[in-house]
Amino acid sequence: MNDHPYSFGRNGAVSTVETRNRVLRNTYWLLALSMIPTVLGAWVGVATGFSLFAATSPGMSMLAFFAIAFGFMFAIQKTKDSAIGVFVLLGFTFFMGLMLSRILSFVLGFSNGPSLIMLAFGGTGVIFASMATIATVSKRDFSGLGKWLFMGVIVLLLASVANVFLHLPALMLTVSVLAIAIFSAYMLFDVQRVVNGGETNYITATLAIYLDLYNVFVNLLALLGIFGGNRN
Repeated sequence: MNDHPYSFGRNGAVSTVETRNRVLRNTYWLLALSMIPTVLGAWVGVATGFSLFAATSPGMSMLAFFAIAFGFMFAIQKTKDSAIGVFVLLGFTFFMGLMLSRILSFVLGFSNGPSLIMLAFGGTGVIFASMATIATVSKRDFSGLGKWLFMGVIVLLLASVANVFLHLPALMLTVSVLAIAIFSAYMLFDVQRVVNGGETNYITATLAIYLDLYNVFVNLLALLGIFGGNRN
């Protein structure tokens, strides 16, 4: 399980209660800090009309995104035990903010675009608070979800790649709904790993939870834009 690409931020050994609390505290602080470059990147992207390799095909753009994103995650994994890892992580969140610009620009094209964005942000926050609370107070072990969630991510990736070429609205809606469910469950899984001492590095823990939040927000915003967007 720890060898798959989505295992970034999901490695570690069982630790003491004191270590667990410190890792969880530092993870939440770094997670909050990571929102700053994300928002900054999104603002720059919307203001400049950023589009990754816009002149190339959608398939090449997707490959470029995965290459850059996994390059960042590999660098984070290599630097996770030093202060450099924090800056690499923040650089990654800035890049991910840039990648939000396309969907943000689409939603801002609606007369109620700003309210939809705030609704998606608030909805993501509510989902995270709920999952984090369950992970912290529940006595149930959710570690068994890992392999099933990873399989779900693989299916989502394959469906997303297919829809780049197929352009099927029904498939896009299905992927968005499943993504919200899967990454919400991943929040539960990842937070509990820290709580139970399965993750002892706050940088990689932050990376894992950040990816969960990011994917829930993007897909929730996509659904809100499709069903709740009002054209001027």
